[in-house]
Amino acid sequence: MHQIGEAAGRVGLSLRTVRYYEEVGLVVPSGRTDGGFRLYTEDDIDRLALVKQLKPLEFGLDELRQLLEVRDRLVDEDDPDVRRDLVDRLDAYADTAAERCAQLREQLARVEAVAATLRRETRLAGPRDRAEASRS
Repeated sequence: MHQIGEAAGRVGLSLRTVRYYEEVGLVVPSGRTDGGFRLYTEDDIDRLALVKQLKPLEFGLDELRQLLEVRDRLVDEDDPDVRRDLVDRLDAYADTAAERCAQLREQLARVEAVAATLRRETRLAGPRDRAEASRS
């Protein structure tokens, strides 16, 4: 078991963010020390990492909670009909993630084009004009 600072550090999150994820029910520590310090298992840390990875895809809190619940239920579910429903729901989240990835790729292409344009303009301006521009 790992205390909050180690768990946060391993995933690259701030302590405040990890506490917030607990507050909103996304990642709850598996235990606490006698002194009340949060303790995280490897599974908890993996869950923190997953939430961090999902954030750029702009899932809302409710969507994240539901997605995590589906994943949790799939682990222990034995009923084939319920499993099929859970897999379908998880597949829908995968489709949404893929759509949002495509949108992010389009956005990245646009900003890369802007950066390239700025770079060309910088080269055209030449060193003398750049020095004068920096003084203004």
